[in-house]
Amino acid sequence: MTSTSTPPGLARFNALEEHAAFAVLLEACASPAWTRRLLAGRPYAGPEDLYAESDAAMADLTAEDLGEAMAGHPPIGRPKPGDPTSAREQRGMAGASEELKAEMLELNLAYQERFGHVFLICATGRTGEQMCDAVKERIGNSPEREREIVRTELGKINRIRLAKLVEEEAA
Repeated sequence: MTSTSTPPGLARFNALEEHAAFAVLLEACASPAWTRRLLAGRPYAGPEDLYAESDAAMADLTAEDLGEAMAGHPPIGRPKPGDPTSAREQRGMAGASEELKAEMLELNLAYQERFGHVFLICATGRTGEQMCDAVKERIGNSPEREREIVRTELGKINRIRLAKLVEEEAA
């Protein structure tokens, strides 16, 4: 593949110095193990190569690595203040009723007590009601089952975030 066919955002990412690329990736996923794996794969010929490496890295994360990745995500309904990515991803809760927001807070706390981490879902494109239904459905899962669902949801989030990186036009 020639450099002219590489999307501008991916070309810029490939050209970043290692410490800068590490910071960009760590912002996408708070797992240092995932970040190191994606760094080692540079340069990427195309977006699908980057996404495939992300998926492979996600599949190989240990329980501890997953915990680090989850720690980078705020609870649903409480995006990180001043973080446009967090606010955009959780947009479905922004217009929710106060009643739904209160219910989601209670469910988040119950989930966190049961599993020891925040409820994690790829919130992009989901309504507050859909996220609330998902936590109600998933709270009964075994810890092992829930860990694999979280791994899948994190993989979806990472792909969305990497796609934004790849598609970024020059500033």
